[in-house]
Amino acid sequence: MANISKKLTTELISEEANGPFITFMLNTHHAHQEVEKDQITFKNFSKEAKKRFEKKYTETSFEPFQEKIDQLLADGDFWRSGTKSVAVILTKDQTYVHRLTIDVDDQYYVSDLPYLLAIIKNAQFNYSYYLLTLNKDSMKLYTVHNKEIKAVELPEGAPTDVVTALGDELTGGNLNVSARGGEVGSFHGVNTKDEEVEIDWINYYQAVDNFLKTLDNPEKLPIYVYALPENQTQFKKVAKNPYYSDKAAIIGSPAQATINDLKKETEKLTDQLAAIETTTYQELANKKFVDQLVDIVPAAKEGKISHLFIATSNLVDGFGEDPDVEYDRRQVLNELTANVTKTGGQVFILEQKDAPDEKSLLAVLRY
Repeated sequence: MANISKKLTTELISEEANGPFITFMLNTHHAHQEVEKDQITFKNFSKEAKKRFEKKYTETSFEPFQEKIDQLLADGDFWRSGTKSVAVILTKDQTYVHRLTIDVDDQYYVSDLPYLLAIIKNAQFNYSYYLLTLNKDSMKLYTVHNKEIKAVELPEGAPTDVVTALGDELTGGNLNVSARGGEVGSFHGVNTKDEEVEIDWINYYQAVDNFLKTLDNPEKLPIYVYALPENQTQFKKVAKNPYYSDKAAIIGSPAQATINDLKKETEKLTDQLAAIETTTYQELANKKFVDQLVDIVPAAKEGKISHLFIATSNLVDGFGEDPDVEYDRRQVLNELTANVTKTGGQVFILEQKDAPDEKSLLAVLRY
């Protein structure tokens, strides 16, 4: 699970987070007219949530919630900062806003628990890491968080190119390094030999690796590489950084890549990492498990579940037959999720094809 989602989930189910909770799930947009529609949807949900709240919590004032709703409605930055969707969770004391990268069902919930399923689903296959774009003679570094990619501002003297990194130590003599932004195929100069070029290549990658060792990385994020096959191979030979990982990579030349190009390429990296992760899930089906809701509910309350898998096919649209009662399958699954998480278990919201044995519900037992 992405760290920010894990932290939020832990905070929301802690003893310090006191209900009742009102949760709004909204798809959000950037275009002006669409933003106005988002605000109207939120305003209408708020009115319905108030009715449900006052019916359900007769001795609790709705006023603190209304104040927070009004603040959000008046906050232009909140509505202009649209991601694909957003979760807004209110208590009488706190406002939690969590931006999501997935489509959600526009919904609202009034409950003793916050609605956690979308937050957990958003974190699934949502990886944080450094991306090193590496040419033979240059490099750049990016961070990827919540599927957003940002360039890292490197300090002066960082080995962004071979000349900066090696200077007078270049073995190829008077080198004329191509500066046209393309992938460098060779170094041109006096008496430059192939073996000298390779020495420079190796020395440059060692300088890059040494620089990455100095990187401030408190989250211990992995470093994946975007490079041509021969550059991937050469860097792998010299890399000593404990955070460098070759379990996934982007194969190709990043020399001309824009941020949008990089974003598309990172989707391929996500697919690779997700495939590896999904394989580990299948192995859990060899352990003792239960797959019927009637068995899973008590097991969750008793802290017997180490891993709970919920297929998205369970997340049925709508509030159920009686909107005033606010019963639907998602509420049951949400309570399950809270119970499993509180007792140290892990919860996964997956497409059914990715779930162990492709089951719609499966709980792996600790004992």
